[in-house]
Formats: sequence, C-alpha cells, structure tokens
Amino acid sequence: MLYNNYIMKKKFDLIIIGAGPAGLSAAIYAVRAGLDVAVFEKMFAGGQIVSTYEMENYPGFVDAVTGPDLAYKFEAHARKFGAHIIYEGISEILTNGDEKSVKTLSGEYFAKGIILAMGANPKPLGIKREKQLIGSGVAYCASCDGAFYRGKDVAVVGGGNTAAEDALFLAKFCSKVYLIHRRDILRADDIIAKRVAAEPKIVKVFDSVVTEILGDKIESITVENVKTGFLENIVVSGLFVAVGTAPQTALVKDLVKLSPSGHIVTDEEMRTSVARVYAVGDIREKVLRQVITAAADGAIAATVFANEVNFL
Repeated sequence: MLYNNYIMKKKFDLIIIGAGPAGLSAAIYAVRAGLDVAVFEKMFAGGQIVSTYEMENYPGFVDAVTGPDLAYKFEAHARKFGAHIIYEGISEILTNGDEKSVKTLSGEYFAKGIILAMGANPKPLGIKREKQLIGSGVAYCASCDGAFYRGKDVAVVGGGNTAAEDALFLAKFCSKVYLIHRRDILRADDIIAKRVAAEPKIVKVFDSVVTEILGDKIESITVENVKTGFLENIVVSGLFVAVGTAPQTALVKDLVKLSPSGHIVTDEEMRTSVARVYAVGDIREKVLRQVITAAADGAIAATVFANEVNFL
C-alpha cells in the first residue's frame, strides 16, 4: 500500500476515485496497459464487499470467500502492478479541457482522464430515531456488528440477497432473527431463499414494515402489516437494515448526467456525459449491481480510456 506521504507526484495518466472492486479492477487493467494510475480512497479498499461475510457466487472461488479476503486480493493485485493507492477524500473534481484534476486536503492532482467508482451506501429506513441509534442497536452491516448480539433476538429488514444472507449469518449466534419484508416473498436468489426457509431460528415477518423503534437503546420495534394495518410489537436488541443502497453521487451531481434514481448515466463503454470521465460499479445506472459486474465495468472503462489516449 502506498500512503499519502509517499506520493510526491501530482500528475498521472488516469485518476480513479474509489477503491472498491470496480475501481481496483480499472486500476489493474490500466496499469497493465502502461498507464500511470492513482486510486483515491477516502476510507478503505474493498467498498461494500468488506461488510460481506461470505461470497459464494464470485467465479473461481469454489469454497466461499469472505468479503474482506476478496477485498485484500483486489488491492494486492492492483498494488502488484504498480497502482498508486492514495487514502484521501476528494473535495472537488475539475474537468475543463483535456486535463482533468481532483482536489484533496493535500493539494490538486492532474490526469488525462477520471474514472468515477465511488460506489453506494446503505439506504436508511427513514424512521424516527434510526440515525440517533446507529451504534446503539441500529446497524447496516451484520458481519461487522453481529457478534455484539450473541444470544440475543434481533431483526433484519429487507428482502433481497443482502437481507437474507444477513439473517442467515446472524442465525449462527443469535437466539432468534426476525426477517421483516414489505412483500410476501423474498427477492433473494432461490438458493438463498431456500436456506432461509430451512433455518429454524429465522422468523419471517412478511407484508410488513418497521414504523417505530422503542427504548433508550433498542428494546423493541413496532411493525405494521401493510395489507391489514395490524400493529405488532417485537422485542429485539438489534435492528439490521438491508433495504438497498444509494449511489454516492453528491460529488458529481452537477458534473455528469444522472438517472432519476440518482445513478450516473453511461454508455456501454462506461462513458459519462463528460469527455474522458467514466463511471463504473454501483454508482452507474445498470441492471445488475454485483462484484462481478463492477469488476467488468472497471476493466471496460480502463481499456476504453487506454485506447482513446493511444496506449493500446
């Protein structure tokens, strides 16, 4: 890993913002094409996969790989080929003319192109006291915070793969896991849904939404059936929220074209509405947001850019 104080240069061929699977895949392909690449990351490498307990659907790993392990492999691979990984947040992006630049606390960095790979953050439920109780019962990462609830009853809200996998993970050491979903059937993959159905510790609370959190920490939650209006109080110590993600586009909302959902609009070669600015991974408008599609996006963007600047 190359930390900030080791990075003296300010000019690169390509700047990538975000060190998740999309950004790091872009870095791997770009440096292999002969480009001098800087990857900026404000937190840690890996993005959302760091909070994933197990991944069973990434090709090549017959036995499930943990999210943190896969994140480490992505980062190590990029570093092996010489990508500069700079742990700083970006405060501004400038795209006037052929030369692009980004500003950080340590100064301004320049490049011929920029790849946006900032990813997405978990969506909140948007109910009263949710934000206030983060870290005191409300959590968005089961693999990060689940161990604090060993032997206790908890709830997971959501119906997709993440929610179902979180419920299965928590069932390993929690006494009971309430899986709350606003619909009458899970949206998770069939293989995961069948595991949920077979797990006796998971109690399915379908056609329902959480409307209130009770207690100084969390002592219980109020759940409303969306079809009947019936209100139920469920005693839990923890509430894990897994209702989707929101793209991190605040930095570029006035720079590139966004879809109605707030994702960046690109063509099939990852080009945005601004020349030599590309978007990859979960931040981009597309059908499927998975690690494998993020990695593919990164590879495409890096290759397209390398061709455009005559490196390939």
